Amino acid sequence: MATKTAEGAETAGTGSGTEARKDDETTTAAPGAVTETEETGKTEPVDAAGEEDGEDGEDGARTENETDGAGGKVASGVGQGAGAVVSAALGLVSLTGGWIGTVASAREQLIGQLRTSTSASVGTQLQEVYGDAWHTTALWAGLFALAALITAVVVLVRPAFGAPGRPQAAWIRSVAWAGLSLGVIGLLLAVLKYSDALLAVPSAG
Repeated sequence: MATKTAEGAETAGTGSGTEARKDDETTTAAPGAVTETEETGKTEPVDAAGEEDGEDGEDGARTENETDGAGGKVASGVGQGAGAVVSAALGLVSLTGGWIGTVASAREQLIGQLRTSTSASVGTQLQEVYGDAWHTTALWAGLFALAALITAVVVLVRPAFGAPGRPQAAWIRSVAWAGLSLGVIGLLLAVLKYSDALLAVPSAG
C-alpha cells in the first residue's frame, strides 16, 4: 500500500511538473508561434513584435518631428544672422559713402560744371560744382543708413513673431544692435551734411 501511494505521488508530481513546464512554454511562446485558446479551442498566431512595431513607429514619427523642428530653427537662425550682418554692412557703407555715393557725387559735379558758365559768380560756381555734389553724397549716405536701421529693427523684432520659446542667438542680437547703432550715426551725419550744418561749402566772400 505504501508503495502504491508513493508511486501515485511520484506520478502526480511528474504530471504537475509536466503541466507547469507546458504552462511556462506557452507563456514564453516565440514570435509567430501558434497557441490554443481555452474558450474557443481555436489556434491563434502570436505576434510578439506588434507592440515593438508600434513603439518604433512612434519613435520614428517623433524623430522626424524633432528633425523638422531642428531644420526650421536652423533656417530661421541663418536668415536672422544674414540680416544682422547686412544691417552692419549697410551701416558701415553709410559712414564711408560707398562707390555709389562717389559715382553720384562725381556725376553731379560734372553736371554742375556743364551748366555753370565761366561768367558766373564764384559763389554760384561753388554751389553748382561742389555744393550739389556734397549734398548728393549726403543723400546716398542717408539712404544706406536708413536701410541699415530698417534691417536691424526687423532682425531684432523677428523673434516676437516666430515660434514661442525659441530664443535668438546672442551673436545675432549683437551684430543687429551694431548695425542699428551704425545706422543711427550714419543717418545723423547725413542730415547734418545735407543741411550744411557739418562741413558746409565755404563762402566766396
